Amino acid sequence: MSNFKKICSLILAIGLIMAFATGCNKGEKGGSEPVETTVEKDATTAILVVSFGTSYNDSRDKTIGGIENAIAKAYPQYDVRRAFTSQIIIDKLQERDNLSIDNVTEALDRAVADGVKNLIVQPTHLMNGYEYNDLKEELAKYEGQFDTIKLGAPLLTSDEDFDKVIAAITDVTKDFDDGSTVIAFMGHGTEAESNGVYAKLNDKIHEKGFNNYVIGTVEAEPSIDDVVEFAQKGTYKTVVLEPLMVVAGDHANNDMAGDEEDSWKSILQNEGFEVTTLLRGLGELPAIQEIYVQHVADAIKG
Repeated sequence: MSNFKKICSLILAIGLIMAFATGCNKGEKGGSEPVETTVEKDATTAILVVSFGTSYNDSRDKTIGGIENAIAKAYPQYDVRRAFTSQIIIDKLQERDNLSIDNVTEALDRAVADGVKNLIVQPTHLMNGYEYNDLKEELAKYEGQFDTIKLGAPLLTSDEDFDKVIAAITDVTKDFDDGSTVIAFMGHGTEAESNGVYAKLNDKIHEKGFNNYVIGTVEAEPSIDDVVEFAQKGTYKTVVLEPLMVVAGDHANNDMAGDEEDSWKSILQNEGFEVTTLLRGLGELPAIQEIYVQHVADAIKG
């Protein structure tokens, strides 16, 4: 055999050995390592996630950021953008942290300037209230500047949404559900007709057999008085408080968990209950994030 043929045979043999070894390694690891792929962006389409906003940086990253990241993961081909509706929070973040965040008008103008033709807007609002309707009115002003504008639904819209939210909040608090503890969720509350979602959620959570849970609001009905009355009717010794809000911001830290005499924690402690506060926004929960992802999908389908 010539030297050339010997070299070729040797190279072939080494290649077969390496291929065999690689196959064995894949089997030992339970499969090959994931391969990173680059998804080509569609510059004509963007998803704008609209939130009220918060100046609590940690909560913002976990909640609003968590929702945005979940949407970006589901739709890597689209640019996911952020806008806040609270100009007070936007100005505070700019002054305190030198952090620039668009309001809705600025975000829409930016999308137009960037050549976006198809815009999907997904609010992180809890319900179809004043802010959601304000957003719809703002979007109506831009209808001629985009080929399509599609608006996603708030968190609590369909009966399926209510079921999913109940499953999410009871799952993360199930360790407290020992029969002697009230698990109370504090919502914001509104004068709008949509405030009825809190009573509906309260009714549905009891219909599902979670009898130690109660829903209240800071600025509407049901109120903290209803939460206290609920706790006093049973043989409860402790109360766990958690916000029924996307972020754990000012209301959660002060109105719920603060040391002032009118906070929910102080009121319940004065009634003789031991109180545990959980400063965790709904937006942190993967199950809640997935509801928003589904609402984006529903909006895209039209």
